[in-house]
Amino acid sequence: MPDERTLVDGCRQQDRLSQRLLYERFAGKLFAVCKRYIKDPDEAADVLQDSFVKVFRHIDQFRFECPLEAWLKRVAINTALKHLRKNKPFEHMTDVDELANLLPQADESLPSLNYQYLLNLVQELPTGCRTVFNLYAIEGYTHPEIAALLGISEGTSKSQFFRARGLLQQKLTDDQSIRNESF
Repeated sequence: MPDERTLVDGCRQQDRLSQRLLYERFAGKLFAVCKRYIKDPDEAADVLQDSFVKVFRHIDQFRFECPLEAWLKRVAINTALKHLRKNKPFEHMTDVDELANLLPQADESLPSLNYQYLLNLVQELPTGCRTVFNLYAIEGYTHPEIAALLGISEGTSKSQFFRARGLLQQKLTDDQSIRNESF
C-alpha cells in the first residue's frame, strides 16, 4: 500500500488507482463522520461521495500541514454541514438566553458507554441538536466556531448543545429504568 504522500501525488495527477486506494483507505472512517451528522444512511453515503468529489477536485490545496486524515475529515464535515444547511434545520432554534431558566444546571458527564449505543442515541436527536452536539462534544469546535459554521448565534449553539445533552441524559435515565425493571 503506497504511503499518503504517494497517494496524494497520484490523486493530483488524476491517477484512478491512487484515487481508488485513497477512497478505500479512508471511506469507512469518513462515512462514520457523515453518519454522525446525517441520520439517513443513504443520504450519508451521498454526502460521503460528495466529499470525495471535493477532495479529488481540490487535492492540490492539501499541503501536508496537517495529517491527511484530518484534512479529509474537515472536508466531510463541511460537506455534511452544507447538506444540512440546504434543508434549513437551524431556522427554528431557540437562543440560550430565551431558555436560561429551563436548562439543566447539572454538570454531569455521560457515563462510559458503548460507542455504537451512544452513536445510536445521538442519531435520535433532532437535527439541530445532533449537529451542534457532534461539532462541540466530538469534533471539539467552540460555540463561536459552531455559530459561524452554521450561521446561528453563539447562544443558539449553546442552547442546542444543552438541549442535546439533556435529551441524551433523559434517554440514558429512561433506558436504565427499563433495565432495572427487567431484573
